[in-house]
Amino acid sequence: MRHMKRMAALSMVVLFCSSGLLAVAHVPYLEREDYTADEPFEVRRTIEQSIAVYAWLENDGVNPCSDVDVYQFSISEPSRVYLEGIVPVCRQYQNFSPWFALVGPELPPPEYEIPFELPEGYGAVVTPNPLPEGERGSFYEPFGGKSYYNSSVYDEVIEVAGTYYVVYWDPLEIGGDYVAILGRAEIWGLRDIIRGLLVTPLIRMDMELHVDCEDPPLLFRPGLDGGQRVTLR
Repeated sequence: MRHMKRMAALSMVVLFCSSGLLAVAHVPYLEREDYTADEPFEVRRTIEQSIAVYAWLENDGVNPCSDVDVYQFSISEPSRVYLEGIVPVCRQYQNFSPWFALVGPELPPPEYEIPFELPEGYGAVVTPNPLPEGERGSFYEPFGGKSYYNSSVYDEVIEVAGTYYVVYWDPLEIGGDYVAILGRAEIWGLRDIIRGLLVTPLIRMDMELHVDCEDPPLLFRPGLDGGQRVTLR
């Protein structure tokens, strides 16, 4: 079964490369180590380039998840900032829906409680990502070969130059696998293409997941609790 998945993954990569579908895909990254306030994921090129970071809000299945993932980027001119936080459609994640916030200079004070401290002179725009009433909407992502729950979207042009952070957390403290979508423009350099060729087969074989994904049953939503706080540097 694993061999068949591997062959199918490689075949799909060849198909996408030959058909030009790389032009409509996010550049994929895998979270190798936790993205913290001290060691965030750094956007190297531009926040406008569309990347997909396959990450994990760490949980042990017993204790509340207090993990917070931090991404960092800088701008020197007005830039479009596009953000999402999508979750694979799995039974284990039917109630997992991470929220996210853009943190930066001259932004307003946050309108929602956040599990981290703001640097001096910084504000935060929180994008709530609550579970809907009834069935969660989803979509199929052909490049990675998975279905994902729909996410709230942040899409604004930021004009103040400086260093910004994007922070993901789970107010329900469930935690799990998610994909941080940063940027909207499909920009592929040679290194990005090589990265796609290396990472995409792993995603298609579910090697980025921390659970054996099962079809979700009926919807249930637990209550909301507070979490621990960290400080952005």
